[in-house]
Amino acid sequence: MALPQTIQIYLPQGDPAGIRMAEITTRTVRVFEVPRPLLRDFREMTESKQVGVYFLFGSSASGGPSCYIGQSGSVGDRLKQHSDKKDFWDHALVAVSLTNAWTNTHTGYMEWQAIRKATEAGRYELHNGNDASNPHTPAPLESDCREYLETISVLLTTLGYPVLEPLREIRLAGSEGNGAAETLIFREGGAEARARPTTEGLLVLAGSVGKAIARPSLPASLVRRRLDLVEQGVVEIRGDSYVFVKDQLFSSPSTAGAVVLGGSINGRITWKTAMARTFQQLEDEALSS
Repeated sequence: MALPQTIQIYLPQGDPAGIRMAEITTRTVRVFEVPRPLLRDFREMTESKQVGVYFLFGSSASGGPSCYIGQSGSVGDRLKQHSDKKDFWDHALVAVSLTNAWTNTHTGYMEWQAIRKATEAGRYELHNGNDASNPHTPAPLESDCREYLETISVLLTTLGYPVLEPLREIRLAGSEGNGAAETLIFREGGAEARARPTTEGLLVLAGSVGKAIARPSLPASLVRRRLDLVEQGVVEIRGDSYVFVKDQLFSSPSTAGAVVLGGSINGRITWKTAMARTFQQLEDEALSS
C-alpha cells in the first residue's frame, strides 16, 4: 500500500522550465530533470560527475512517447555522448545518491530492473532493445537497489514521466461489482468499445471497435490523434472498423468516445456500466457519498 510522502522540488536556476531537482525528504535519492539545451549547465554541477542512472525522454518516429534507460560512472559525460549520437530525446532525468554511495554494481542492477519495469508498464517505446542483462548482485545490495528504484519511480512520476509505473485502475464509488474496477461500455453509431477508469483517465481496452471514417464534427486535433494511433500500432483499420489492438489511455471519457466513434460526443453519458449507469452518474454518486 502506498504511503504518504513529502517531495521537495528545487529550482537551482530559479526557472520552473529549467533544471529541476526532486527528492523525497526521508530518502537518499535525488533526481534531476535536465532539458537538453541546459545539458551544459548540468555538467557544471557536482552531481554530474557521480555514478547514476539516467532516462532520456522524447518522441518516437510515430510521435508516441519514447525513452532510453542507462547508467554510467559519470552521468554528465555519458549524457554528452548521447547528445552527440541520439537525436530523439529532449529531456534527461538523472538519479544519483545524496551520499554518493552508489557503485557501478548498484546502477547496473537498477538499469536492468528499470528496463524490465518500463517494459512491463508499456507506457513508453523503449530504445534499449537488449542492451541490459541481469548482473550478479549480492542479495543485500539488491534489497537496497529495489528501495532506491522505488524512490526513483515516484520522483519520475511526480515530475511527469511515469515510465516505471503501471496504470492504476480505480473503482468509482457507488458502482456495482466486487471492488474491482468496473468495465464501462460504449455503444454508439455502430461502435462497440470497452474501457476501465484509472487515476489518469479512461483506458480503452484492446478489442474495442470504432468507426474507421471520421465525421465532419471531429476536431482536427482528434483526427490527427486517430491517425497517430494507427501509425503507432495501437489501432488497425479493418474495412469500416477502427480496431484497438492494444490498450490506450485517454485523458477523459469524451476524448475516448470521440476517438472511438470518429465524431464529437459527450463521453460522460455514453460510457456506461453493464447496468446502464453512466460515468456521470457514478461520479456524482462518488461526490455525494
